[in-house]
Amino acid sequence: MAGPVRKSAVAGTWYPGDRASIAAEVEQYLAAARVPPAPGHLVALICPHAGLRYSGPVAAYAYGLLRGESDLTAVLVGPSHRMAFDGVAVVAQGAFETPLGQAPVDEELAARLLSCDKRIADEPRPHRSEHSLEMQLPFLQHLVPGLRIVPVLMGSQSREEADFLAQALGAALEGRGALLIASSDLSHYHPAPEANALDAVMVRDVGRLDPEGLMDHLEEFRGHACGGGPIVAVMKAARARGADRSTILKYGDSGDVAEGDKRQVVGYLAAALTASGS
Repeated sequence: MAGPVRKSAVAGTWYPGDRASIAAEVEQYLAAARVPPAPGHLVALICPHAGLRYSGPVAAYAYGLLRGESDLTAVLVGPSHRMAFDGVAVVAQGAFETPLGQAPVDEELAARLLSCDKRIADEPRPHRSEHSLEMQLPFLQHLVPGLRIVPVLMGSQSREEADFLAQALGAALEGRGALLIASSDLSHYHPAPEANALDAVMVRDVGRLDPEGLMDHLEEFRGHACGGGPIVAVMKAARARGADRSTILKYGDSGDVAEGDKRQVVGYLAAALTASGS
């Protein structure tokens, strides 16, 4: 495949290191997450990005909606955990590789996104060891033949950054078929009752399709959701693309897994943003 290949950073640790094991685990979670189709045309998903055994049972509620899809471009928007920077970093060429194969970058759409704002850069370095986007690939590659991706990482996740990214996504995607995916976990390492109460505020904002209210709460409870900026940007871009409904598919936390520790948990959310009448 032409172009640089971003090798897996967390295969064999955060998720299985071979194709058969990935498929078996993903199918296990999908089978347990039987949900009716989201109403209307699917515009965007919100999915968690922790280790597959922890967040996979929640993510499956979102990714189950893609069963039967093919030849899909997924614009993956996530936070940068390991490299600090301002602005937005895109991988504009090549592919991401996992044990399931290579997911090629939709280079035409990536180029359109880069042209929309000078603060959006072709910058692969923050992506090299980042897990927030890679953890979407076990489901996407397993479910979607012909998958193409546009990998997008936010640096500061400020209000301004979320706004200009949302505007750029809306402009770049005009006339294009693509699915937006925001990658974020919610609260980190609180006792489960406290975490669930904190997360309920964010979940309510998402359910109301209210990115402005969510941004207000992210600024109030700074650091609460590691990918709060991506959720806000994707919600705003989804509204610009006609989304008028948000469906909360599943909320859970890391203590929900077998023999999980409820003393310090991480919150997970799966949601679908849809446009009615199309």
